[in-house]
Order: sequence, then C-alpha cells, then structure tokens
Amino acid sequence: MPAKDPQAMDWSGAAAPSLADLEHLAQAAFDALPDSFRRLCEGLVIRVEDFPDDDTLDLMECESEFDLLGLFSGRGLAQRGSSPQTGEFPNMIWLYRRPILDYWAAHEETLGSLVTHVLVHEIGHHFGLSDADMAAIERAA
Repeated sequence: MPAKDPQAMDWSGAAAPSLADLEHLAQAAFDALPDSFRRLCEGLVIRVEDFPDDDTLDLMECESEFDLLGLFSGRGLAQRGSSPQTGEFPNMIWLYRRPILDYWAAHEETLGSLVTHVLVHEIGHHFGLSDADMAAIERAA
C-alpha cells in the first residue's frame, strides 16, 4: 500500500481550534517558561477571547478587529513596584483567537509557536518592556 501524501490529507472533518484549544496552548506555553519568569507572573490573569471589544479596538486605533493578536492591560512590574495599590486591578493578558487563527492561516508558523510568541510578547509588557525593547531583544537573538 503506497504512503499517504501529506498534502492530500482529508480536512473535511477538521474544525477551527476553539477558545478552549487556545487556552490549552497558552497554558502549555506558560508552563514551559522558566520558573523564574513564572514566579514574576504571580497574579497575572491570562484570558482568551474571540476578538477585542470595541473600546479596545478604538483605544489601540485598530482598523480591523483582526489587527490585534494580544494585549497587555495594567502596569508593568517595573512601574508597579512590589505590590499593586489598593483597588488596582490585576495585570491581564488577552489573547484573541480569531485574529491569531487568521494570522496563522496566512503564515508558515505552527499555531503553538504563534500562541507562545504572542503570550511571551505580552508577558514582556507585564515585565515593563516596551515594543521597541522587545524588538531590540528579538533582533539581538
């Protein structure tokens, strides 16, 4: 019997990864981080939603609901200090499923590595790094 051509896979029963699937990928990515990083994320809330809400899209000046893959909300550890102020919400990371899936479909990257990249980028903001700081780190790596 000849080997199956991987390009001829039957995708007719495949479904798009669900919110729960992306939550699982995000948790696996988080669990794979070094312990020292995870300890610095104590109290950080990670949420997966289909899309950013309208207020977030307006605030981030997005042209489309597909423009934003993830978002950090809060004050970075460098700005926050050792503990939050009374009444301050916890730092949060949002991963947006539909924009992530749209990006994944258009690029040669695994879904797991894309979710990891977005999560780590947003955790960088939690640590107090700017987009420019992270771009410089990525260039150096």
